Amino acid sequence: MSLPKLYFNPRCSKAREARRLLDDRAVAYDVVAYLDAPPSRAELEGIVGKLDGEPADLVRRNDPRFADLGLDKSGYRTAAEVVDLLVAHPELLERPILVTGAGAVIGRPPERILDLLS
Repeated sequence: MSLPKLYFNPRCSKAREARRLLDDRAVAYDVVAYLDAPPSRAELEGIVGKLDGEPADLVRRNDPRFADLGLDKSGYRTAAEVVDLLVAHPELLERPILVTGAGAVIGRPPERILDLLS
C-alpha cells in the first residue's frame, strides 16, 4: 500500500499545520512540494477523481496570481477545466491536499485531513 501524499507549500500556514497534525499522530506520508515538482495531468486527474468536493475547490481563485493572469472567477468549474488550468499554473493549486488510496481532501481547515485518515 502506498503512503498518503500531502501536497505542500512551506509558505502556507494551513499546509504547515496539516503537516504538524500528521506528524503529531505519527502518520507516515510523502510530501509533494508541488511548486518544485508540479503534478502531472494524470496526477491532477487522479486528485479530482478522488476529491471530497467540487473540482473547482482545487483552484485558488482569490490568489493574486489568479487576478494577475486575468482569469475569470466564474470559469474553471469542470474537472477538465480545472486540470487544464492547474497543469498550466500549478501555483493556483489549493493547499494542503491529502491524497490516499481512499480519497482526497483539501485541508481547509487543516483538521479535515484527519477525517480522511479515520
